[in-house]
Amino acid sequence: MMRRPDEQAPGSAEEVRRPGEEVRETIPPVDGRNIDPEIGALMGEGALQRVRDVNAPPHGEASWIGPPPSDVPDTPVPTYYGVPTLKEPVWKWYIPGYFYLGGLSGACAALGAAAELMDGRAMASLSRRCRLVAAGGSVGSAALLIADLGRPARFLNMLRVFRPSSPMNVGTWILSAFGACAGLAALPSIVPVPRTVRRMADVASVAAGVIGLPLTAYTGVLLAGTAVPLWQGARRALPILFACSAAASAASLLDLFPARRRASVAVHRFGAAAKAAEVAMTVALERQVAAVPRVAEPLRTGVTGGLWRAAQGLFAASLVTTLVPGWHRRLRLFGALLGTAGAVALRFALIEGGRRSARDPLATFVQQRAGGGAREVPELESPRRHPESERSGAAAGGERGFQLTDRGQHA
Repeated sequence: MMRRPDEQAPGSAEEVRRPGEEVRETIPPVDGRNIDPEIGALMGEGALQRVRDVNAPPHGEASWIGPPPSDVPDTPVPTYYGVPTLKEPVWKWYIPGYFYLGGLSGACAALGAAAELMDGRAMASLSRRCRLVAAGGSVGSAALLIADLGRPARFLNMLRVFRPSSPMNVGTWILSAFGACAGLAALPSIVPVPRTVRRMADVASVAAGVIGLPLTAYTGVLLAGTAVPLWQGARRALPILFACSAAASAASLLDLFPARRRASVAVHRFGAAAKAAEVAMTVALERQVAAVPRVAEPLRTGVTGGLWRAAQGLFAASLVTTLVPGWHRRLRLFGALLGTAGAVALRFALIEGGRRSARDPLATFVQQRAGGGAREVPELESPRRHPESERSGAAAGGERGFQLTDRGQHA
């Protein structure tokens, strides 16, 4: 039995206690979560959440006097006492790195499988490099994800069920299957293996290429499925942008280690198309988010806005270097470095911008009031709002001397 220091224990100090009962003072929690540090330990990414103001309204002194804002028509108060509605993400830098490595490895696996199916002998060097990058990227991305979760058991626990409605659960299965196929595909490039294993590796390479396609875009679906205003406002463009950026990142990395002429030309064309789509999707995402100007502020102001503009500039410069005619080795290397830096900056800009957006209660309320949260979801029919029910209800109400309105009020 435990009591706080400010609570008065009944009876005197010499009160007879039951066997096994312990009465002691505990350290009052100072983080607003009412967790006694003597008997509970906070672990994992959830432990990083902090209550910024323990006495914030409505628990402390409220700044609104009168009826709730929802009951006052045309009220200028768009939030609930100015308190953030959402908890900001507590992801560390591991998650932007995981987004980059996961997309990169998936795009490399898809490119390597396509090159091998088109012309295996001429593209042998490209296919080998793609297999190695895909295998290394899958290991690195899994390590970053586990590091953010805190312990490997949390990653394994997500594999106990398969839930198609959960992007995180589906992504865990995609990453696990991709890692197994990519590892087997890269095995002949690392150690000598029998011919049977090489054939299995060829099949696994194609399987990794197929699984790598959703791996490039599922992280965008993961962000778009949240209630964070910035990510929710860009829910249509985020998965496509992440897929295009993953393809451009793969081309940039492969440009750093040029291969034979034919393979290099294939990577060059692949990179030009991916970088052009990447630039176009950044513009489309910003226009989509700007439908609610308040939601777009993290991409226009502050450090996150600077990162976003830097990513766009790096993408454009990398595309220009790719489109320059002729073979310029140093220019290709410079463009590859620009593309890689832009891909990393893009992930950090979106993650940090999402944190800013979650801390802004005005962005949440303005977006929801503008219908941006569920505009495309059809309204569910209910018996009260069904046309036949409304007509029958109005007729019945007329007989009784009253009429039902949309709000069910009596007139």
